[in-house]
Amino acid sequence: MRNIASFILALGLAWPAAAHHSNAGLDMNSLVTIEGTVTELAWRNPHVYFSVETASAGGERIEWTLQLGSTITTTRMGWTRDSLAVGERVTVSAHPELSGRPYGLLYSIEKEGGIALPTAFDEGTAEPTVRELEENAVATSLNGTWMARSSELVAYPGGFDGFFTAQLELTQAGEAARAAYDGFAQENPESQCIGRPTPAMIVSSNLFPIQIAIDPDEPVITIRSEFWDEERTVYIDDRPHPEIGERFPSGHSIGRWDGDTLIVDTTNFTDHRSPYQIGVPSGAGKHVVERYRLNDGGTRMTVEFVLEDPEFIAQPLIHSRELIYAPQIELSRYDCDPETARRFQAR
Repeated sequence: MRNIASFILALGLAWPAAAHHSNAGLDMNSLVTIEGTVTELAWRNPHVYFSVETASAGGERIEWTLQLGSTITTTRMGWTRDSLAVGERVTVSAHPELSGRPYGLLYSIEKEGGIALPTAFDEGTAEPTVRELEENAVATSLNGTWMARSSELVAYPGGFDGFFTAQLELTQAGEAARAAYDGFAQENPESQCIGRPTPAMIVSSNLFPIQIAIDPDEPVITIRSEFWDEERTVYIDDRPHPEIGERFPSGHSIGRWDGDTLIVDTTNFTDHRSPYQIGVPSGAGKHVVERYRLNDGGTRMTVEFVLEDPEFIAQPLIHSRELIYAPQIELSRYDCDPETARRFQAR
């Protein structure tokens, strides 16, 4: 078995980033071992779940619920709907919920006969595919599909939420909102299949590709991500942002070209209780500026964003990364299932 440190390093921003409701209610410093029988495999988004029935020391039957990532990321790690069958015996290690209920984030799983299922991006999954595309595919514009490589990114314990925990400097209001947040309660937007607006698509680009569609005859550019099926319209016809009272789930984006760099300016975000997965909200003054530019002869694209929200964030967050041109990766539908989205909530 891998130790926790190597597990986090192997994932980069990977699996915990797919644990969309944050790991704040989980004991990420300990593992429990569960031996039992699979009673269910639920293959839906925002998380794949499976259940294992086991017995306590006193003989009481206990059913554990184990959480994986989305169907998209779990598939890219090498799983299928048939990876587990009801009735199979398994040994599972998981990070348990702090409350003590039988719920955990999967760390490792082994079936009878010593058959281990993957719990990170190993050989044969997304990472080698992106590496191969980098060598063979060249873009002549920003048009197309792009994906970051986990191994080239700084690894933050906790993944998506760990990135923002490490990077955001909060105001007093931001600290108070974070302290009051319960990610296992209904206030978590995920429980209503509400996704996370930009810069989430950039931060999660090592798990979920980004697709840019530019038509020189149209006054708009479209940017899509598999992450929560976000689709953004960027207006490049010199229009201004609307009045602040008119607000949108993905914000309102206007764009312009500075030489070969696409600059996207986004404001007018709808209030969101936890866009960074750590309980810090979006405020009325939230503002994101992104810059997209080809480099390395068209095999890569540099993406940078500046995130500001003076109500909750004390200093702007600036981040840059490279995405690899990946035309052979087809975007999948996220199709969040409302019932599954509520499954992580404490009953």
